[in-house]
Formats: sequence, structure tokens, C-alpha cells
Amino acid sequence: MNNKFNNMFYGTVMLAFLFAYSLSYSDDNEIYVDQAGASASIDIEQLGAGNLVGGLNSSAGSMTPFDLDGASMSLDLNLIGDSNKFLGDITSDSFTGIFDIDGDSNQYTIQVDPNNANSADSSNVNVDIDGSSNTMTLDLATNALASSADIDTIVQGSSNTVHIDLDVDSGTNYIDLDGDSNTVDVVQSGYASGYFKLEHDGNNRSFDIDQTSTQDNDWLRITSSGNAGSVCVQQNDQGSSVGC
Repeated sequence: MNNKFNNMFYGTVMLAFLFAYSLSYSDDNEIYVDQAGASASIDIEQLGAGNLVGGLNSSAGSMTPFDLDGASMSLDLNLIGDSNKFLGDITSDSFTGIFDIDGDSNQYTIQVDPNNANSADSSNVNVDIDGSSNTMTLDLATNALASSADIDTIVQGSSNTVHIDLDVDSGTNYIDLDGDSNTVDVVQSGYASGYFKLEHDGNNRSFDIDQTSTQDNDWLRITSSGNAGSVCVQQNDQGSSVGC
């Protein structure tokens, strides 16, 4: 990352914080990031409640965008507090994301290469959520371009929702879930094999897993301990849509 971008980025973040504190109607912080270039390594930390890292139709002061474009991107997020939002688009060939979210009623929505502009190959996303009533949505790649993607998600708490949509070419997706009344919705499609593993401990679960790699093998393993709830698994090697 060159010095020009470094100064621009941190200046933008500082202005975003100063602007947020100057508003008479809100004490919330907002971070606006728009990065384009061959590569970037970005660290973001927010403490408190009602904060926003935006794009994706973010509101409050109308925020737009959180948008990263480049061949190689690395984003490290530490979000601590309640009712925060982390929303954005990432267009990259090789993306590494480390997202640590601690609190309740937070929203995390990320799209990686939504417009099929790059290959999203070798994407490595690690998510750690500790709290209740959080909503996580990850949409990775289109048209089976995410070759060798590696997704790892750890969730501890109750009433959380995890939605992951992967268009992969030989990718792995691991979820470790601990708590009651949690919902998992996973859609894996693509040209080649995908592997999904879910380890769960808790009651009143709701799992909906679809795997539809075209003319190839998919694998999954679900280990769940607890009472009540529903589990639905659909696999189709013809690439056709399925549902529960």
C-alpha cells in the first residue's frame, strides 16, 4: 500500500469519526472506505453501540460506500458493541478477511465479487461472532469462480442467523455453532466439489443446507447435539436448484 493511499484512507476514517460526533442527533460513529488499487491491507476497529461501516445501502448519514477493489485485499475488522452494522462490497481475486464481532443485535453483510469482475480465488474468510441476535450474510463469488475458497465461522450465543452463499470450485466451509435458537442457511453451488462441515451444540436449531455442484461430488458433515428444531439437507449433482 503506497503512502498516498495510506494518508487518504486514514484521513477519511478520521473525518468520518469527526463528522459522526459533530451530529446533534446521533452519537454513532460511521466509517466510509472506498479503495481501488492492486492491493491493500486495512484494519478497522469500532467500539460502542449503533456504529456503522457502510455501504450496501447504509443509512444514518446516508453512508456509501464500503467498497474495496483490487487484485489482493486484506481486511481485519474488530467490532465490539451492540446494534452495529458492517456492510460492503469487495471485488478481489484473492481476499483475506478476519472479522471479530462481539456483542448483540449486530448486522454483518458482505458481498465478494458480486459482479463477476474477478475470480475470487483462494478467498480466506474467518468470522468469530460472540453474542446473541446477530445476523451474518456472506455472498462469495458468482459463476463458480471461487476456487479453493476457505470459509471458517465460529458463533457463540443464541438467536443468531448465519447465511452463507458460495459459488465455488473446490471450496471448504466450516461452521462451529454453540447456543440455542440459532439459524443456519447455506447454499453451495458451482462447477466442482464443495465441502461443508457443521458442528453444533444447542436447542431449537434450524438448519437449511443446499449443495448443487454441477456434475461433481459434494460432501457434508453435520454433528448436532440438542433438542427440538429442524434440519434439511438437499444435494443435487445436476446443478439444479433445490430447496427444503
